[in-house]
Amino acid sequence: MNTYVDVCRALARDRVRFVVIGVWGANYYARSAGATLATRDLDLFLPPDAPNLMSAWKACQSVGCTMWSGDEPLDTPHDLDVAEAVVANRAVTTAVDHAGAEIDLTLTMSGFSFAQVEAERVPFLVNDVSVPVAALAQIVQSKVLAGRPKDQLFLTLHRELLDRLLRRDGGG
Repeated sequence: MNTYVDVCRALARDRVRFVVIGVWGANYYARSAGATLATRDLDLFLPPDAPNLMSAWKACQSVGCTMWSGDEPLDTPHDLDVAEAVVANRAVTTAVDHAGAEIDLTLTMSGFSFAQVEAERVPFLVNDVSVPVAALAQIVQSKVLAGRPKDQLFLTLHRELLDRLLRRDGGG
């Protein structure tokens, strides 16, 4: 089974609030393999809520992932104090499976609050799992606002495809 789907299933099972964002999120709007975009990780946007974050860590670990903060394993035990520190610093934690698949748990998305993204999320059914995905227009706008070189390159390289998907989705 696909680690990404397994994690989404575990998050749903544990009632963790999250929304898929980033390139992986944009790929849900593509209707063919030729329209998908390459990415090395799955980005999940979570609200800045320590108990929800702790539940996310537990769900990821339940499917065999280890939790990382930067280049180091996340402090253990993963208690409320650790989660509150991560939330206070809006730090990214990463779940990594045995094959090296990475799932970034982020508490920020350029230009949007979690409530805004959650309100416009679109559910996609993947292997009987309902996966909440950010609206494509929000994903693209967030990349524009982030202004990072990798986001600018992504937007430049895929402008035509993104414009086509946005027109079809009604978001552009």
